[in-house]
Amino acid sequence: MALAAAFNWVPWLALGDVANITQLTGLNAVQLIGMIVTAANNARMHKKNCRQFAQHLKLISNLLEQLTLSELTQHAETREPLALFEEALRKAVVLVEGCRDKSYLYLVAMGWVYVNKFREYQDEIDRYLKLIPLISLVEGSRKHLKAIEKDRKPYTLEDDELKVQESLMKCELSRKDSCRLSRQLSKRYPGLPITEALRTENEMLRNELQIVKARMEVEHCNVIEHLLEVTDNDSILG
Repeated sequence: MALAAAFNWVPWLALGDVANITQLTGLNAVQLIGMIVTAANNARMHKKNCRQFAQHLKLISNLLEQLTLSELTQHAETREPLALFEEALRKAVVLVEGCRDKSYLYLVAMGWVYVNKFREYQDEIDRYLKLIPLISLVEGSRKHLKAIEKDRKPYTLEDDELKVQESLMKCELSRKDSCRLSRQLSKRYPGLPITEALRTENEMLRNELQIVKARMEVEHCNVIEHLLEVTDNDSILG
């Protein structure tokens, strides 16, 4: 498979965060949204997407705070839709947390996967919210739901992220590409020599590679192995 095609096909749960989703079990919807808002404020990549996503969920939180969520789990007609809604929020926590914790080069390379997930998760969360019957009984719920439905965020990549992604996807880096990557890494790791920044990225990428190798996801491995070659390449130091 060509490298460019590999970048366009990556299974989402290859990110190795299933355990994290499990650890979030037991938190209610308002608590999960609070975690997402906090994570969005600490994001180091996809900052604008994270902020927009968090702003949308704040609209939902304002509506949910008028309900007693624990009571919804005691009724059959609300238990299942609430569980689906909270599962979508748990996935969203992992998505936004990843924008803080994962390798910078990885997040750039996977940029459009993340953009698509922000869109997909917003749609999924909104859809499940509407399935919770008692939402319609909240005072002013129609106004809240209309505002939530109209809040369509323009999730995308920033211009500088697109340029770095373009450089990363090349089989051979030009001097211009190397300078661009070096400059962006210096911004990502302020005060750290570029050699140390590359070593840090390399270690994070190797951890990701072990996760996807265990799942035998060859296409995803190809992407990470290419990024490892980039971080191993002394030409980026130029």
